[in-house]
Amino acid sequence: MGGQKRKATYEDLEAVPPHRVAELIAGELYVSPRPAAPHAVAASELFITLGGPFGRGQGGPGGWRLLFEPELHFGEDVLVPDVAGWRRERMPRTPRTAAFTLAPDWVCEVLSASTRTVDRTAKLPVYAREGVRHVWLVDPVARMLEVFRLEGSHYLLLATHADQARPRAEPFEALELELALLWEE
Repeated sequence: MGGQKRKATYEDLEAVPPHRVAELIAGELYVSPRPAAPHAVAASELFITLGGPFGRGQGGPGGWRLLFEPELHFGEDVLVPDVAGWRRERMPRTPRTAAFTLAPDWVCEVLSASTRTVDRTAKLPVYAREGVRHVWLVDPVARMLEVFRLEGSHYLLLATHADQARPRAEPFEALELELALLWEE
């Protein structure tokens, strides 16, 4: 007769060493190493590329608050996307808290060997449940960007872009995104 597995708590998450990334999804603690270079390059370049035109309105429409690795609290779930964005009309000011309870309008997960399955199978359903309208999955090894839009309670894959493509991807279609900048050479 096996015992039932204990549900992980926020205290378990706080006990994870700072050199690891910890998330809590459906009572399970997920711990990942800090991102390797291809992952860090893709996330950083994407943040830089979108930040000027959408975050600050420099050469673009503005109207967004973009954050790098925000801690999102959705009930008992705690997720840390690589990059997240809120439309300014929904978040006029950035809260002075360590965690965010308002679901972003867009999140980007940069896939790695240690996070690929969690990002696709555990995190996507939580983002859908919380009403995150757009999700991007970036794979720096395969050099691919997958663009999803929430339709009802599930995500619809709108497009897959690869290598040197220059897509206009929702919700940032006002800018032609130069994918080559995301891939470490």
